[in-house]
Amino acid sequence: MNPIIILWAHPRSMSTAIERVMRERGDFDCLHEPFLHYYYLDKSGKPLPHFDSEAGHPSSYAGTRELILERAAQRPVFVKDMSYYVMPELLDDVEFCRRVRHCFLIRDPLRAILSYYRLDPAVSLDEIGIEAQWRHFSGLREFGIANSLVLEAEAVQRDPGSVIGRFWRSLGLDYLGDALSWQRGVIPDDWQSVEGWHRDVRDSDGIRAPDEDSEQAGEDFAEAVAAAPQLREFLEHHRPFYQRLQQYSITRDTPDA
Repeated sequence: MNPIIILWAHPRSMSTAIERVMRERGDFDCLHEPFLHYYYLDKSGKPLPHFDSEAGHPSSYAGTRELILERAAQRPVFVKDMSYYVMPELLDDVEFCRRVRHCFLIRDPLRAILSYYRLDPAVSLDEIGIEAQWRHFSGLREFGIANSLVLEAEAVQRDPGSVIGRFWRSLGLDYLGDALSWQRGVIPDDWQSVEGWHRDVRDSDGIRAPDEDSEQAGEDFAEAVAAAPQLREFLEHHRPFYQRLQQYSITRDTPDA
């Protein structure tokens, strides 16, 4: 049975760069946010800027699930997606939960929220996405699925080779150092419908070093809050879930399962 690895992210967490690395490996069939169509065309009704739906792509949970399973019948599959697209209904699908190896990517919510707001000033509390990741992660553990991996974006940025290497080892994958770089300006075909969200990865040739100017980030966030006070509420709501997930990061000591 071919593996299905899904990286469950929250928006603006550097997940597209991780997906690009997995594509560069060449040994996975990679899917880019297949559940996005379900969330924005069927479930939420909220418009998503910079999104043009793909003709023929399933827009139901069941249809997207079957798409992933069909692809996995042919070869190993890696999916990058968002927990908030499929919560809580994913946890009603225990069979699929057990079929998938679940990985979670997190990033400092202040920076993630600020980045999202710049692309979509109408961003909602749910779309920040970190609470859904925690509900997802903890729900899996209630099923006895305790092998989920948590990865911190900042750790990847500081030392891509070492941290991605640890990620691959945890998944039982060979280390392929060439996958850490790619051709600048070239994007996969299935990114076309959401290209506006992925310009940083498109315009780079590898994972970029982190911006360590936390003071400037704080000032930029305060300026954004002055125009959109709800962002402060979003941060206060999601930060505790981020901190809980941090405790399970493979870049630090991992609690007992």
